[in-house]
Amino acid sequence: MRAPQNRRVFVIGYGAATPLGRTFAGTWERAVRGEAGFGRVTRCAVETLCNVVGEIPDWNPRELDFVDEKEAYNWNAGFVLLTMAVCRAALAHAGLAMNDETGPRTACLIGSAINGADAFRKAMVNLQEKGPLKVSPYLLPNLCANLPSGKAGMLLGFTGPIFSPQGACASGNHALGIGARMIRDGDCDFVLAGGVDTPILPEIIHGFHNMNATIKVLPGDRAHDDPGQASRPFSADRRGFVLSEGAGVIVLAAEEMVARYGLTARAEVLGVGWTSDAYHFTSPNRETIIRAIRESLSDAGIDPADIGYINTHGTSTQKGDQAEIDCLRAVFGKVLGKIPLSSNKSQIGHTLGAAAAIEGALTIEGMRQGIILPTINHRPDSHFDDIDCVPGQARRQSHELALSNAFGFGGTNCCIIFRGC
Repeated sequence: MRAPQNRRVFVIGYGAATPLGRTFAGTWERAVRGEAGFGRVTRCAVETLCNVVGEIPDWNPRELDFVDEKEAYNWNAGFVLLTMAVCRAALAHAGLAMNDETGPRTACLIGSAINGADAFRKAMVNLQEKGPLKVSPYLLPNLCANLPSGKAGMLLGFTGPIFSPQGACASGNHALGIGARMIRDGDCDFVLAGGVDTPILPEIIHGFHNMNATIKVLPGDRAHDDPGQASRPFSADRRGFVLSEGAGVIVLAAEEMVARYGLTARAEVLGVGWTSDAYHFTSPNRETIIRAIRESLSDAGIDPADIGYINTHGTSTQKGDQAEIDCLRAVFGKVLGKIPLSSNKSQIGHTLGAAAAIEGALTIEGMRQGIILPTINHRPDSHFDDIDCVPGQARRQSHELALSNAFGFGGTNCCIIFRGC
């Protein structure tokens, strides 16, 4: 096996579609204003107290210029066409053109937690109501986790490795970490890394309801009349996360490629730390989360006090938020109170496999603009009196180094450290 080339890895662009907007620019603008992207579910008919979700506003894949009626009908797993659109937007933001030189050296790693569940649901309905001949011959491709990356390649013209890191809610960070290693080692020069999920389906909504993971909006809850207040990480009255759909893609490049193609380095992927819990399928294991955070710092070659901002996993669950802060206290000690931290999920909800990539892009943009996004809907919790969660409003504050945490079902943890450029 050839020796690693040890190349530095930079972020040159990103794209996103979230409950705050169909584009990254739209998402960023509303995030800075402290808005939330939640409402009553419209994607499907479902009777449940967990009926506040995050849906991409005005998202209609048939309006995409590369999608005709046949394409939309055949590729009915929502994550396929969504990935294609966001990958195209990310490459455009990066200013990177695919050609005979760049295409073969470009990989695409898009993770997902709920792969093609909507296509499977449609096939089951057709099977039951119309018979076996009405099960789409495209069903199996729609269920393949690598298909979104593959279809993006067909649209955009890259032919490097494609696959889907499956790290549940940490998938986006896993994609970034693996992509950075592939560039470092010389396997490719560019990587589209990120995550996507379109989970607004009755079965998924009820499944999260029954495991007491998502917020049940009861009469008297402040989100009952204002769904925008449903996600409230680190608040005393947090009651579960808001299930959301979305996609995020970050374009990575080797250092010498940035100069060769006249690209803009927006941040450097400085450190990666990843572990697994070997503990429980949903409950966190503090010991291995602490190790993941410490390994990211060690890989970056920095001390805890060097970090200027922490983008937390911050799901708005009682146990999850407490565990994450406990782990950060164990790593950062008393210095934690001097480091601003916030949760984008207070505004976007939990986009599952897309979460870490979206949050990574927001973190990088925040470093570039000297802005720390807020934790909205915050009501003080005495257990967190020692932390600065940037409550309520975005803050203007320069920062060069940021830690972005992601943890997922099955006990998977991945932490990334970015350095701003």
